[in-house]
Amino acid sequence: MSRTNYSDGRDESAEIFEPRSKAHHSKTRKKRSKKGKKNEILSTFVYIVVALAICLLIRQFLFAPVSVDGESMMPTLKNHDRLILNKIKKVDRFDIIVFPAPDAPDKEYIKRVIGLPGDEISMQDDVLYLNGKAVQEPYLDQYKKKLKEKGQLLTGDFTLMGKTGVAKVPENEYFVMGDNRGNSKDSRIFGFVHIDTISGTTDLRIWPFTHFGTLKTE
Repeated sequence: MSRTNYSDGRDESAEIFEPRSKAHHSKTRKKRSKKGKKNEILSTFVYIVVALAICLLIRQFLFAPVSVDGESMMPTLKNHDRLILNKIKKVDRFDIIVFPAPDAPDKEYIKRVIGLPGDEISMQDDVLYLNGKAVQEPYLDQYKKKLKEKGQLLTGDFTLMGKTGVAKVPENEYFVMGDNRGNSKDSRIFGFVHIDTISGTTDLRIWPFTHFGTLKTE
């Protein structure tokens, strides 16, 4: 800054700018470049955190992968099949559901819903009766046909009273069975499944890829 004095008593201040060196400009560009890279890294980190949070929320409250362990749902499901669990769908008859194993807290079972609250259930000559009426199980037709050719039944005769001691499925409870009726630990053994213990339903198989698609639920 320099000051100029005039003879009539006036003065005027003026700024004198000196040209900046190339080194100074280069240094400024490097600072801006570093700042830009830091902002880019920070933005990428934020995106990753948000994406992970969304994935965790979806897995916790909406959808999650599950794996089949065992052969109790054959021929519909095979050991090591992988499925997508739907945690928001309302449970309906013949849905395939996942729930904590009543006899093994560290495991989960995958079974099919046969009886809804208020249902009377019985099985006779491989025919399912709900509330006194015969009900078809098309998801088992081919399996039943193969066994019938061998002179065998898929499901042994039983009544709900005989298996559980009650005539109807209680409120907020479900009666479930595996599709492999002769080799399934289900409601015929451990009783009803309460609605609050059901993790979700599943009707989509994602592995193996050769069997990718929706499952028969009716």
